[in-house]
Amino acid sequence: MLVLVVDSSTPAVTAALVEVSADGVALRASRCTVDARAHGELLAPQVDAVLADIGARPADLAAIVAGLGPGPFTGLRVGLVTAATMGQVLNVPTYGVCSLDGLAQPAAPGRRPDADAGGPADPGRAAGAGGTVLVASDARRREVYWAVYDGAGRRLAGPDVAAPAVAAERARDLAVTVAVGDGAHRYADVLGLPVRDEPRYPDPLALAGLAAARIRAGGPGEPLTPLYLRRPDAVAATSHKPVLR
Repeated sequence: MLVLVVDSSTPAVTAALVEVSADGVALRASRCTVDARAHGELLAPQVDAVLADIGARPADLAAIVAGLGPGPFTGLRVGLVTAATMGQVLNVPTYGVCSLDGLAQPAAPGRRPDADAGGPADPGRAAGAGGTVLVASDARRREVYWAVYDGAGRRLAGPDVAAPAVAAERARDLAVTVAVGDGAHRYADVLGLPVRDEPRYPDPLALAGLAAARIRAGGPGEPLTPLYLRRPDAVAATSHKPVLR
């Protein structure tokens, strides 16, 4: 089954095509551009590009997987609206996956990242293999979106949003041994942990793997509810201010 994967929860705008079969999940085509200010301009052309790479059409898609975040409001909405709209137009199911989960268990050649709720099929490939891992993406406002995973990629805490120092304290409480993600790179001095070079952004093959069981089962599509974790900066006024006194 040909599946489209999109994620716009971080500065990396990602579109990919994967093949989901009984044997596992395989990457067919992928585009990833890091630009925190151009999610809306980049995602749709990247979807077109990955389809063109393998000579496929939108009608060939069997499902769509989207990273639910957490992520900044505007960028995250781009991916989720794109996925939801395409799912509705094409009449194919949509499935959501926490984007931080896609950082905790990056896909690799020869691996089956399809354990869904139970972590990767090959624990030795998890980002925190052999120890507990802190996954952190940049939340702006000098904060990070973070979660902690065990060596098999199972989430132990989070997702949450906090100052890096707060995330570092929780990491110490949970005996974290390594950190991954763009936020971990940005605040490495505060976190006080070794930071792996990769993965820096959610891996589309891992995101697809986490939804693979639902895809194979032909489960109904799910509402793509974003993980914002905090209120937006702009809120509607609750009362009218007098113009004249």
